[in-house]
Formats: sequence, structure tokens, C-alpha cells
Amino acid sequence: MAYIIQYNTRSNTKDINILMNKALNIRIPQNIRAELLALSKEAHVPFSSLVRESLREFIAVRRFRRLRNKILPFAEAQGLLTDDDILKNL
Repeated sequence: MAYIIQYNTRSNTKDINILMNKALNIRIPQNIRAELLALSKEAHVPFSSLVRESLREFIAVRRFRRLRNKILPFAEAQGLLTDDDILKNL
């Protein structure tokens, strides 16, 4: 998987193209771009790697929340309302 990041002078944003079977263009506001660049420099990782990892983490969190929302009613029916409730039953 490869990424091409281009600066869009019309909208003053970065465009990220993910090259796979299809390209994905993402417009990033200047303030978010600046934060990503600062994090990239601070962590000594390439900008594209930081964006890639951020997307992976975002997807993982969304999947976790979706799964949690599906099982929450079953846990509540068992009286498991907090993390402590779950730990007590392990």
C-alpha cells in the first residue's frame, strides 16, 4: 500500500491518496495537518506512516465500539454494568 500526499493550494489542505486498487483522496484542514506533522517529527516517523497508523487505530476503535454495543444488552441482563463487575466474575 502506498500513499501520495499532495498540497491542494485551492483549499489550503493536504490531499492523501491511498494507492491500491482505487485511490482515496482525503482533504485535511491546515490545523490537523500541522498537528500530524508535529507528531510525525516528535515520534521520528514518516508522515504517511503516522496517518496509516492513525487510520488503523481509528478502525480498531470503531470495531470495538460496535462489538461492545452489540454485547452490552447481554452483559446488563447479567448484572454486569462496570469493569469491576466483569473482573469479579472472571
